[in-house]
Amino acid sequence: MSEPTESDRHAEANALLGAVGVSRTRIDSATSERASRAWWDADAGAYHQTHGEFLGVDSADGEFVWCPEGLHEGDMRFLGDVAGKAILEIGCGSAPCSRWLAAQGARPVGLDLSMGMLSRGLESMSGSERRVPLVQAGAETLPFADASFDAACSAFGAVPFVADSALVMREVARVLKPGGRWVFAVNHPMRWIFPDDPGEAGLTATIPYFDRSPYVEVDEAGRATYVEHHRTIGDRVREIVAAGLTVVDIVEPEWPEWLDREWGQWSPLRGALFPGTAIFVCDKPE
Repeated sequence: MSEPTESDRHAEANALLGAVGVSRTRIDSATSERASRAWWDADAGAYHQTHGEFLGVDSADGEFVWCPEGLHEGDMRFLGDVAGKAILEIGCGSAPCSRWLAAQGARPVGLDLSMGMLSRGLESMSGSERRVPLVQAGAETLPFADASFDAACSAFGAVPFVADSALVMREVARVLKPGGRWVFAVNHPMRWIFPDDPGEAGLTATIPYFDRSPYVEVDEAGRATYVEHHRTIGDRVREIVAAGLTVVDIVEPEWPEWLDREWGQWSPLRGALFPGTAIFVCDKPE
């Protein structure tokens, strides 16, 4: 049996939320957060049915997969030696990354906006003696004291879905201890110029790279049901630096030869031509 297409996978959530069209209207943080919470609650089941195995959601100790290209923290070690470190995962979803970190001896906390996603994480941990604390909250206002964590990470969680990602960077800098590390993966900004299609139609540039208008799906009343925000590479760097953090590396994974899987707009066809993911590795100065 072939995997469902992305439109098939989103059908249940779109039906529940009444999505009927697409807008490019700028929206504020509260509207964006409301839409994201509802979307990920509605889509949690279908998301895990399609991607759960790839992400290791139900493996004994979770897995830490950074991106659709399959980069694993066990190989990349962007976070360095995690044993004994307090680590905040922002936009953790069902928290397979946090569970993997716990298995390596870290002290992770998973944070996500969606109770639907967090509930799936609790289900995955139900048979394990190793439990990870999960917190429901948004990334623009982290409910933690200053200098609470040795590191923070986000594998496609929160950052692309918030209206004020600069505020997220400041909040991360606030909760990090001096010398702490912040690593986050997002869809590569150049992907914004191409249609959201893994096939031939997704190889023709149609949208200006410099148009920061978010992608918004709306219901019949014009209410946002799904939101994704665009920032350029330069925007991301400026937000990081303005928060008092240092950019250590920007990783653009190549599509691996062994991977023939499609994930939304990610595919071997597109991956052979241009990057689909950008991973920002940042430090908070001592």
